[in-house]
Amino acid sequence: MNHPDYPLLIAQAAELVRGVPHLTANLANISALIYTSLEDLNWAGFYLAEGELLVLGPFQGNIACVEIPFGKGVCGTAAALDETQLVPDVHAFPGHIACDSASRSEIVVPIHSGGKVVGVLDIDSPVPARFSEADREGLEALVKVLEKEGF
Repeated sequence: MNHPDYPLLIAQAAELVRGVPHLTANLANISALIYTSLEDLNWAGFYLAEGELLVLGPFQGNIACVEIPFGKGVCGTAAALDETQLVPDVHAFPGHIACDSASRSEIVVPIHSGGKVVGVLDIDSPVPARFSEADREGLEALVKVLEKEGF
């Protein structure tokens, strides 16, 4: 597996969202950028916070769960704890929500605005242990681009 060029990916993301005041459009383009730039994915997209629920936002890949409560599954845990979840085996994650039975590993990065979690970037793979610390660092930096541009 080739490792993504995260500095390039982050620069591309910054160019895509710079000066674009449309959240849905920005998230759609970023999910497409991630989905086409990283290998071995079956889902890349966003869930947006509405109260204590994460609601499906723009994504690329297989169909997905529409609502995930904070504290449930990998996405809800990332939102509730406000920390990235890097899960090498989703079947070993307590309370995993199987939106897509083909998913084997997952990384979820919280997104912030006004000092609170307003959503998550969620990426799934059918490959066990697909995501590394380099992915965590790169995707957290990519999320910072979104946050800076007025998520």
